[in-house]
Amino acid sequence: MTVYVFDTGLFITFFSYYYPNIFPSLWERFNETLARGRITSTREVFNELGRHGDSDMDWCREHKELFPTPTVSEGAFVSEIFKVSRFKEMVTKKNVIDGRPIADPFVIARAKHLSDRGISSCVVTTEKKRTPTGSKIPNVCEHFGIDCVNPEGFMERENWRF
Repeated sequence: MTVYVFDTGLFITFFSYYYPNIFPSLWERFNETLARGRITSTREVFNELGRHGDSDMDWCREHKELFPTPTVSEGAFVSEIFKVSRFKEMVTKKNVIDGRPIADPFVIARAKHLSDRGISSCVVTTEKKRTPTGSKIPNVCEHFGIDCVNPEGFMERENWRF
């Protein structure tokens, strides 16, 4: 059984395009997977979602358990990520100056933490590798041997059919 670690972009995609009244079967499957404890994220994703507007923050607040505070081991792994110089690009100067939350390394660290505890995990992100030497989530996951898929890959793995 795999636990999926959702990135901010995936929640935004689900909330922005897959409205429950139009895609009820998708949300039924999502809620079933959620109820089985197979979807998680991190507090930093919750914080990023809060910066995108509050139209879906009620849902996030109702499911606050999906967004746990990073553990010490997750924080340590984030520092491992940034030891690779090209991955420092994940944090832009503008985000630092504006005090914006930065979730990407914490999403990856959450998956690593679960894996280290013997739990099969997979990052789910809308990001794509732009170049082989880039610093997007799929690049970082590949570098550290962490499973990573896009939303369609997640649905395919879960055998969701609509």
